[in-house]
Amino acid sequence: MLSYQDNKTLTRTGAGTPMGEVLRRYWIPALMSEELPHPDCPQVRVKLLGEELIAFRDTSGRVGLVDEYCPHRRVSLFYGRNEECGIRCAYHGWKFDVDGKCVDLPSEPAESNFKSKIRIKSYPTEERGGVIWAYMGHPDLKPELPEQEWMMVADSQRYISKKIQECNYFQALEGGIDSSHVSILHSGSVANLGVSSKSNSTTLLAKDTAPRFEVMETEYGLLIGARRDADEDNYYWRITQFIMPWYTMIPPFGGAPRGGHAWVPMDDEHCWVWSWSWTPGRDLTKEEIDQMAAGAGIHAKVIPGTFRTVANLENDFLIDRDMQKRGESFAGIFGVGMEDHAVQVSAGSVADRSLERLGTSDTAIIKARRRLLDAVRVNEKGGAVPALDAESHRVRAASVLLPKGMPFHEGAKDALRLAEKDFEAV
Repeated sequence: MLSYQDNKTLTRTGAGTPMGEVLRRYWIPALMSEELPHPDCPQVRVKLLGEELIAFRDTSGRVGLVDEYCPHRRVSLFYGRNEECGIRCAYHGWKFDVDGKCVDLPSEPAESNFKSKIRIKSYPTEERGGVIWAYMGHPDLKPELPEQEWMMVADSQRYISKKIQECNYFQALEGGIDSSHVSILHSGSVANLGVSSKSNSTTLLAKDTAPRFEVMETEYGLLIGARRDADEDNYYWRITQFIMPWYTMIPPFGGAPRGGHAWVPMDDEHCWVWSWSWTPGRDLTKEEIDQMAAGAGIHAKVIPGTFRTVANLENDFLIDRDMQKRGESFAGIFGVGMEDHAVQVSAGSVADRSLERLGTSDTAIIKARRRLLDAVRVNEKGGAVPALDAESHRVRAASVLLPKGMPFHEGAKDALRLAEKDFEAV
């Protein structure tokens, strides 16, 4: 279990909170590039770490991420005009560029120098991998952009989705770290991930539903090995990474695209769940893309024009008791990602972790909590938090058979890290 104070520290992420200050040390996946498809297109609202923001792409193609509210009379810039390299408030016409500088004040006398004194809060942005990234921390501490494999492959090899989940980010992140539930919650739905009929991964998962965990601290976060009995001589290892502060990677199933997530706080009771699938050696097929768009596997189907899921808390996630009885989904909910979403949200927006009864299969979750709480203490002392360098993100999850007695991190070493030649190839 976790104390009330530690739970509060983990889950409160607004400006000035201990965890909020840690999370602002990292580049944040803020929105998909396709949300701002062309220069001077309509601006969009973005909520991150409790802050209400507006994103816009200016006439030159640069992306601005600024306070949603005009500093004049606090009117929302969502109703403003994106034009001629700036966002203009609809109320009195105050206009701001992507750096937050006021560039026009039509409501003030022409000779006034008042605009030189006006700025709006703004954050730096970069684009990579079909994502617009934001940095919300101290300018002097801005790190490198991460270099995860999915970010570096061609667009034709990558599929990205995001959704809103009605619980705090860490509650969702814990589900991504927890490998033991795959044998139970996802026992009927793993096939929807595109597993080849030649793969025996689903059989191995079903054979041993109580994996033994080994967890190692690394420069980027945690390396997590879940060991299952395979046969007399071998263990089946599903090995994943928790990359600070909110990334998880999914060990591949035979023939299926690789996958991963980021769990980013909107506020203390809602998070953005980013999901990405990619194929390093080939393009995604049309069938794979169509399945992902329909909400199969780790992705979710959302209400058009929003990032709210079609299956949601209000409609009990469209639970189908007949599908549940048939074993097509252990929870009776379509899609691996939505199965996770439903059970995580069912615990409330912020679970009371002081009431938990954790077991041996929760080893990785316990260590992830410690890793984040340690980062808070390090940050408060002015130290460096993990995974700020780009290279530490160059890792892969793996599912492998290894001889009994072989340390998983040694036996799977080649499968767990991108070699320089692999990275150059993507």
